[in-house]
Formats: sequence, C-alpha cells, structure tokens
Amino acid sequence: MTVTRSEFCVIACAEAWRGAGEILASPMGLIPSVGARLARLTFAPDLLLTDGEAMLVDVDGTVEGWLPYRQHLALVTGGRRHVMMGASQIDRFGNQNISCIGDWEKPKRQLLGVRGAPVNTLNNPTSYWIPKHSRRVFVEKVDMVCGVGYDHAAGARHHRIPRVVSDLGVFDFDTPDRSMRLASLHPGVTVEEVRDATGFALTIPDEVPSTREPTPTELRLIREVIDPDNRRAREVPEEARA
Repeated sequence: MTVTRSEFCVIACAEAWRGAGEILASPMGLIPSVGARLARLTFAPDLLLTDGEAMLVDVDGTVEGWLPYRQHLALVTGGRRHVMMGASQIDRFGNQNISCIGDWEKPKRQLLGVRGAPVNTLNNPTSYWIPKHSRRVFVEKVDMVCGVGYDHAAGARHHRIPRVVSDLGVFDFDTPDRSMRLASLHPGVTVEEVRDATGFALTIPDEVPSTREPTPTELRLIREVIDPDNRRAREVPEEARA
C-alpha cells in the first residue's frame, strides 16, 4: 500500500496528541485538523474537539456538548489544551512569529498580528505545523516573538513545545539547551535536504529514524472517512511513496 507525503504529515501531526488524555485539541490548518481527528478515532479517544466556536463535536461534526467561553479559558490557562499553530517564522528555540516581517516599527510585511500566540504558548502545550520547510520560515532569530520559545519562557508552568512538523520531517527540543533537534525524517527526505532548508544549526543525531507509517486502518480512515476529497494533497502535493 502506497503512502503520500501528506499522509506522513497527517500521522506526524496526530502523534502530537498521543497519550494526551481528556484535553482540548486545537489544530489550526487542514493537515493538523485531519491529524487530530485521526488521533480521536484511534489512539486518543478522550480527545476533545470543537467546532471552532462554542460546541464540543465528534469527528463528523455531531455536537457532543457545550463549551462556554469561560470554560474554554479555564482549559487554556490550566494547561488542558494542546494547540497546533502555524508559523511565518520559527527559530532554534521555538520562538514563533505570525505578526510581521522586518523591523516591528517599520515592517516589510504585515501579517496576522500577535493574536493569542503568547497566551497559547505560556499556558498550554503548543506544537507547530509548517507545510513548506524553508530558510524563510526556519530562521536564526524571529523578527518578532509571538509564540514564546524556550529561551523566553522562564517560570511558565505549562509552557511546552512537544513538536514541530514540516513537510520534511518532525522536530523537537529534546536537547540540553532546549534548541531544535531533528527527530524524524519523512521517507524520501535526506538530512542534507533538511539542513539546507533550515536557517540555523539543527541538532542532528547520528541516526535519524523515519516518520512512522500509518497503519492500514489509519490510512483507510484518512482516505475514506476524514478527508475523502484528498484536500491534504493541496497542502503537501507529492506522488505516493511505497
């Protein structure tokens, strides 16, 4: 059975919620959303999903309960939420920028703005999804800190960045100085490709494993139940791999 790069990315995102228990999953973006729903259907059945507003929902959108704003904030500030955000820039310590490119006082480009990134990162686990790995995104130092990295998070009780997933591989911060490490490569990707596409020195182990393949059941759920229209391929287009 063949597996596409986008499906390896779905699995890598889903793994962020393994063993999470009854917490709120807040995936931002198509592939993280498919990953969260896959986790709920398989190895993380207690995961809470929302409609993006005030309802708890099942994988198919069926309403399971009401999540008033005050309760949502209690989950966010109490470490019982795991959000997977995007990043216009991310640096070696996990600082994220979604606000502007260039000097803050006179930016070259205005982006989304800081939004909820500081609250997310300081109060609950936050992972990141980067659909196109490049030196423009993986930078030595972000132009503005929105999501807080390990070098700025002293004393934050619930701060944790479990993983960064890109179209090339999976990254974590399991190093003595909490800088970014290459944790796995998607099949067909080389260490040299990752190094060339990253604007800072990654920690690279002597042996880097491959991102795990989806099981036949997981692959069926991705293709037939969660994303039958194959929208994931628009985010990470690539031919299938054996």
